[in-house]
Amino acid sequence: MSTHDDLFRRAQAVLPGGVSSPVRAFKSVGGTPRYVVRGAGAELFGAEGERWVDFCLAWGPLILGHAHPEVVEAVQRAAADGLAFGTVTLAEVQLGERILAAYPRHDRVRLMVSGSEAVMTALRLARGKTGRDKVLKFSGCYHGCADGMLVKSGSGLVSFGIGDSAGVPKATAADTVVVPLGDEAALREAFATYGDQLAAAIIEGVPANNGLLVQDPAFLRTLQALCRQSGALFILDEVITGFRFGYHGFDRLAGLEPDLHTLGKIVGGGLPVAAVVGSAAVMDQLSPKGNVYQAGTMGGNPVALAAGNATLAILATGEPYRRLDALGRAFDALPKGGVKWQRLGPIVWPWFGDGPIPTTDAGLDPAAKPAYSRVYQAWLDAGVYMPPSAFEVGFLSAVHTEAHLAQLVDVAARAHAG
Repeated sequence: MSTHDDLFRRAQAVLPGGVSSPVRAFKSVGGTPRYVVRGAGAELFGAEGERWVDFCLAWGPLILGHAHPEVVEAVQRAAADGLAFGTVTLAEVQLGERILAAYPRHDRVRLMVSGSEAVMTALRLARGKTGRDKVLKFSGCYHGCADGMLVKSGSGLVSFGIGDSAGVPKATAADTVVVPLGDEAALREAFATYGDQLAAAIIEGVPANNGLLVQDPAFLRTLQALCRQSGALFILDEVITGFRFGYHGFDRLAGLEPDLHTLGKIVGGGLPVAAVVGSAAVMDQLSPKGNVYQAGTMGGNPVALAAGNATLAILATGEPYRRLDALGRAFDALPKGGVKWQRLGPIVWPWFGDGPIPTTDAGLDPAAKPAYSRVYQAWLDAGVYMPPSAFEVGFLSAVHTEAHLAQLVDVAARAHAG
């Protein structure tokens, strides 16, 4: 049997850093990445025979847990009919209808592969629609790996202490206006200075790639109003939050009316699917109807869409959300043993820094990293898998149990205290 160390040595010989995505490398928590061979329900199974209760859940898509039987069956049926066609399929129409049922103020959906691609497309649409070049984002918000969004970003960049990515052209960065999260005065100043040059403003409704930085809905509504006044499009990045809190978007909870939504993760049910959702007036600018180009060989892949359709069909019953609500209440009732936990719906985040749980990236305490690393090793030893970064969030699924939550919280409390 290959060990994790053996596999990582092989990986480092062929993959940069030994991984296909940076935060998987365990660089910020120490040790060797754990190689997974199987997932079932709420559990992962490792290459050395380990068994972990999984709260990473593929970084968020698996709201129904691993290998849900109905999702797997749908994928198997689709795969048996062919892996890819490069044509139009019924599955595209079905998934588009399901998404629009959850986002009823919109008219159109363009399906693609990744959240990064969805953000890139949404920004290009905004530029094509307005004829303007600049976009506004917020420090610490992560919107994927498109060049213009890797300016004062979150996710792996903050985990590794990198402020910006090398390789982003200065001219591209110059078209990205960055505003501190939650700072209304700075936001108004930015619009006063750049408002007539802004194609769009983009924000995560719940910034969750840099800790769980819960925002005041009033701040989000101010951003929306400033976009309306300036003629910029308001883009709500819901790659993480879409379908997370119910069969709808976060906009419903915050009283927002974005011009565009970007979706990913849950809409693919564990396979690579993402989407841009918006009004016909904006979305019909996309080729072939309009002159804003977006294309991809794997956009609308029938096997991937089978997972998305099956997942959304189950979520539409409402039962998974009722279970998640019950788990959230159970989580809140658990004794935390001195560890500060932030929870919003089925998203959880332990904060090991000094002071109150932050709501902006400016409040992130570097001291949280070594403290998280100590707890992280205890989690692994006790059979719990969380994201290997102090500034990434954990997720609850509809197949977790109250005992799983107690294990997560209890191990953290004992390791932090000792």
